[in-house]
Amino acid sequence: MDNRKQKILQAIIEQFIETAEPVGSKSLIISYHLQFSPATIRNEMVKLEKDGLIVQPHTSAGRIPTELGYRFYLEELADFENAKILAKQFFHDIKKEYQKEKIKQKIFEMVSILARATDNICFATIPENNRTFYIGISNILKKPEFQKQPYKASQIIEILEEETNFMSALKNADIDYKVKIFIGEENIIPQINSCSIIVTKYNLKGYEGYIGILGPKRMDYPLNSALVEESKNILEEKE
Repeated sequence: MDNRKQKILQAIIEQFIETAEPVGSKSLIISYHLQFSPATIRNEMVKLEKDGLIVQPHTSAGRIPTELGYRFYLEELADFENAKILAKQFFHDIKKEYQKEKIKQKIFEMVSILARATDNICFATIPENNRTFYIGISNILKKPEFQKQPYKASQIIEILEEETNFMSALKNADIDYKVKIFIGEENIIPQINSCSIIVTKYNLKGYEGYIGILGPKRMDYPLNSALVEESKNILEEKE
C-alpha cells in the first residue's frame, strides 16, 4: 500500500476511534490537515473500500474501518512507542491526582479529630490550593465569652469566610514547623484579637500547609499546643 493510502486509512481509523462517527473527506482535511484534495481522498476511500479495509455503513455516510482495516492498522500503522509514552504519562497524572485526593482526605480527617479533641475551631490549608477549610465553627458559638458578646463571634465568622485574607495572614506570619501561639493582640489578624491561634506548618509528601486551632484566649495552651503538634506529626507519618 502506498504512503498516501496509509495516511488516509490511518486518519480514518483514528478519527473513528475518537468520534464513533463515519468519517468523510472534508473532516479528514480539517482534523488531520491532509495535503490532498477532497476528490483525491474520496478516490482513495473507494480503493480502500474495494480492498475491504473500510466500509460505508449507508449511502451518503462517511467510512468506518472493517476488522481487516483494524488489523492492517495494528500491524503497519499504529504508533505503539508513542502510546507507551502516553500511557506512562496518563498513569503518572492519575497517580498524582489520586495522591492529592488522599492527602486532602487525610488532612480533613485530622482537622475533624483536632476539632473534636479541642472543642475549638480547627483549620488547615489545602496543598496547592489557596483555600483554608474549618471545622468546629459552631464550637466557638458555645463559648461563654462569645455568648455574652455575639458580635465578636460574628467578626470571627466573617474573617474565616474571607479565606484568602486568612491564608495571606498565615503566609505572612513567619510560621515554621514548630508550634506557634498568637495570644489576643499578637494575633495575625487584628479583627480577631479576642481569640488566640495555635498553628504550625506541615510537610506531607512534599506538600506544605498549615494546621491549627482558633479559640478564645481562655484555653488550655499546653494541651492544645501538644494536640496541634501531634496532629502535624501524624500527618507527616509515612504510610
